[in-house]
This record gives sequence, C-alpha cells and structure tokens, in this order.
Amino acid sequence: MSLQDDLTAVKRCLDDLVRSVGQLERDLAQEKQRTGERPTAAPGRPENLVTIPDTPYDASLWRDSDDEGLGARDRHAP
Repeated sequence: MSLQDDLTAVKRCLDDLVRSVGQLERDLAQEKQRTGERPTAAPGRPENLVTIPDTPYDASLWRDSDDEGLGARDRHAP
C-alpha cells in the first residue's frame, strides 16, 4: 500500500468512528429521555469538576513550610 492509500484508509476509519460515536450519543439521549433520566453532565465532560479560583493564595499559608527537596529555608545543605 502506498502512503496515500494508508491515509485514505485512516480517514475512512475515523469517519466511521465519528459516525458511530454520534449514533451512540443519540441512542443514549433517547434512552435517557425514554426512562425519564435527567442528563447529568455534558457529553465528554466529567461530573465532578472542581473549580479552582484564579485569585492568589494567602501567603500566610506557606509561612512555616519547607521547600520540598530543597530543605528548610534557614539551613544549608551539607
């Protein structure tokens, strides 16, 4: 097989995969609608996401901490 034939085969397989996943999503949505289940999350998105704020942490949280692997701040390596 030539490179072009390989690329064409890969594209065809990807198209089939996209079509199959789309059909599965539609079937799942119909099944949930039929059983009265409410959708829990957007497709492909985990339910238990934790939002981390962009605001900086309070510097006092790190006051007595040591740098991991670097030792304590007031001591020197041997």
